[in-house]
Amino acid sequence: MAAPSAINHVFVLMLENRSFDHMLGFSGLQGADAETGVPTEINGLTGNESNQYKGQGYRVSRGADLRMPSDPNHEFPDVLVQLCGAGAQYPAGGAYPPIDNSGYVVSYVASNGKDPAEIMKCYTPGQLPVLNALASEFVVCDRWHASLPGPTWPNRLFAHAASSAGLDHSPTTAEILEWETVDGFGFPNGTIFDALSKKGIRRELYGGDDFPMVSALKGIHLDDIRSYQLFANDLAQPGYAAGYTFIEPSYDVLNDYRNGTSQHPLGDVTLGEALIKSSYEAIRNSPVWSSSLLIITWDEHGGFFEHALPPAAPPPEDNPVPSRNKFGFTFARYGPRVPALVISPLIPGNLIDHRLYDHASIPATLEALFGLAPLTGRDRQASTLDVLATLTQARTDCPETLPAPAGSELTAAPDGITTAVRPDDSVNQGNVPVIVHAAMQQDLQLNPDARQAIIQRVRSIRTRADAQRYLKDVQAEKQERRRASSSPPAVNPSAARQSPTG
Repeated sequence: MAAPSAINHVFVLMLENRSFDHMLGFSGLQGADAETGVPTEINGLTGNESNQYKGQGYRVSRGADLRMPSDPNHEFPDVLVQLCGAGAQYPAGGAYPPIDNSGYVVSYVASNGKDPAEIMKCYTPGQLPVLNALASEFVVCDRWHASLPGPTWPNRLFAHAASSAGLDHSPTTAEILEWETVDGFGFPNGTIFDALSKKGIRRELYGGDDFPMVSALKGIHLDDIRSYQLFANDLAQPGYAAGYTFIEPSYDVLNDYRNGTSQHPLGDVTLGEALIKSSYEAIRNSPVWSSSLLIITWDEHGGFFEHALPPAAPPPEDNPVPSRNKFGFTFARYGPRVPALVISPLIPGNLIDHRLYDHASIPATLEALFGLAPLTGRDRQASTLDVLATLTQARTDCPETLPAPAGSELTAAPDGITTAVRPDDSVNQGNVPVIVHAAMQQDLQLNPDARQAIIQRVRSIRTRADAQRYLKDVQAEKQERRRASSSPPAVNPSAARQSPTG
């Protein structure tokens, strides 16, 4: 193991909605076992894995579309069908049904998927050159599971708090208004940001757009969020002092993610490849590279086929909020596998890690590195990534640049809020309420004396067009405040701060 002070800077980039098999199942990656050092290969696909639909078999296939024609459903009931088959039922408060991964095609067709074979398509290494280059150069974890068999937001919460405080579904705007009675989404034991703050350890939060989901958390403030456009320059300066840096992609959520960098299925996967490339290269060519650890993972599987069976999981045991527990889930089962890479010059090259991880391994790793107590029962038992850093001297053979992403006709959207597609549809779809909640948190901080008016406006949001108008208004006010500010932003905010907020 590396000395306790060897890793001083942990970076996390969390993307969206892709399963391990979908991204790396056909990669054919081989390397040394991270624990034993013996030759090994990833637990990938043979090509014979299949699902049945109306008496016809659909096998996994090589070559996936850069953008999905429709978004696979992945709420708690949808994942239940994907894992356990058509007609599966979960008894509230009970055990998860037997899993055989037989319902992916059935679920996809139910979510308006026109071609049943679409959900079984998996990328080839040539389609994802950035991801495969990093996976072969550093560490790929082939037993990293989503923290629960459900959607984006509760899974992301496990990365921040080793718990979702009982949330097992995508929230509605009515629910986020309830959370605002306690100033944001909170946890019985707080977040890893709270724990770092109490220890005096600095952190930075970078967002690919104006309303990263992390800004919906209790204790995250408006000035905590840096634009990702500043990331490389901030790192290039001497004295970058953040022990922990969390990076969110851009979403372009109201435009069905089309120009976002999150790799949401409705967005172009190559835009996310470009984000991975730029993030790695910024860290690799910075003064902090030799003492850094970068974790790249995806929040949940997005409804894409995955052959590995999710194992039992230790519940957080942190007194979850009952009103958030729509399906009565006990959190005693992990979700499907997602890709995960661990990157550091203090780790030997070309490793494959078969140990069990989930998103709670992120706070668990920070706790191990910085001497923090566990937040919940989940991170108390989670595997940590610091044990991978076995080198006493940083490697000098790590690539300074990565291959260019595969070709795409799209360009990542800037910070602007683009026009809402399906403007008359309900606002309560997928991640839209969480983005609205992030905007609402910022609006409340910009206008603390207008609390009731802000709450009332958010309560009146019914459609995606309503949400678009609200996001644009908050964004415009933020931009006006920036222009009116007489003091320019610090070049290196991390070094300038005496202590973090949160």
